[in-house]
Amino acid sequence: MPRTVDHGQRRADICDALVRAAARDGLHAVTMRSVAAEAGVSLRLVQYYFENKGGLMHAALLHLEERSHRRWNERLAALPSPAPARARVHAFVAEAIPDDEESRVFHLLWTSFAVLAMTDPALAEQPFVSGPERLERQLADLLTEARADGGLPTDRDPAMEAPRLLALTHGLGTDVLTGRLTSDRALAVAEYHVDRVFDTRSTEGPPHIS
Repeated sequence: MPRTVDHGQRRADICDALVRAAARDGLHAVTMRSVAAEAGVSLRLVQYYFENKGGLMHAALLHLEERSHRRWNERLAALPSPAPARARVHAFVAEAIPDDEESRVFHLLWTSFAVLAMTDPALAEQPFVSGPERLERQLADLLTEARADGGLPTDRDPAMEAPRLLALTHGLGTDVLTGRLTSDRALAVAEYHVDRVFDTRSTEGPPHIS
């Protein structure tokens, strides 16, 4: 009998090849042909699964996002049950700060994709901002839950605090990649701001936007 092809695994293997090539050579240098060589498959096979480089890059970002979510869920599973929203937000920022090779590559590729998309229309067509938008909604839901349970001060607006925390972790992650901050220092800064959001003694709220 002919062997059954696991198309999902083949797509994942090609995405992993792109990640390895981009981490080594830079995302700007990656081509469909170089990814095929890295994966040990034909260019035609890569083109069978991915129409163009932009689609392949976006698929690789989604692949990394899924792995990052699994890591976040592993952090959540290690917390006492039921874990308060504050602890879950702390777990989020701990996962968002690049402190190992996998998280560094994820942050590097997403940042590189965003920069390249500013000048490459083919990349700009990819919905690469959907990942951060999903994270923002998850954070907003966590903060809304915390406010309903009394764990978050009522003057905190989850719709404002969620994008602020997301932008903070993105900026801190870039500082870690450039060497301006260590991952430990960046995590301390992120956790400080999480505590400020939940601290009932703090009167500082997000700026009002009309």
